[in-house]
Amino acid sequence: MGYFKGKQFKKDIILVAVGYYCRFSLSYRDVSELLRERGISVHPTTIMRWVHAYGDFIYQIWKKKNKSAHSVWHLDETYIKVKGEWCYLYRAIDREGYTLDIQLRKKRDNEAAYTFMKRLVKTFGEPMVLTTDKAPVLLCAFNRHLSGSRCILQNI
Repeated sequence: MGYFKGKQFKKDIILVAVGYYCRFSLSYRDVSELLRERGISVHPTTIMRWVHAYGDFIYQIWKKKNKSAHSVWHLDETYIKVKGEWCYLYRAIDREGYTLDIQLRKKRDNEAAYTFMKRLVKTFGEPMVLTTDKAPVLLCAFNRHLSGSRCILQNI
């Protein structure tokens, strides 16, 4: 997608911010606060600009999504540089490649992965299949939160 080329923030962060604004009818300040809780500092005016630039585009994408797509999740953690500082980006993607949620943390620990998974389950319900790359913190979060469920864990 060339729409996001040259932007200061990653595509996933922009998509989640605009998605929160459009889906939940939040104010720009509320969306900024939600992102700040996830470790991402974005000014409300920046979110307003994103909504104006990408709102229609993202609405068309989200209109195509169906609920069954949320039954398969792919979880990943990546070490990225944001504003000159190295951070861990936790990301959940559904089977169609749409970003379900993201979380940015300075430290890689079990608690961060657990809170991320807990928030995902609260928002989308339990997945049928969870695919990870055998990252220890994601496996620990799975065992702690979804071990008693019918969810199947796949490792690549």
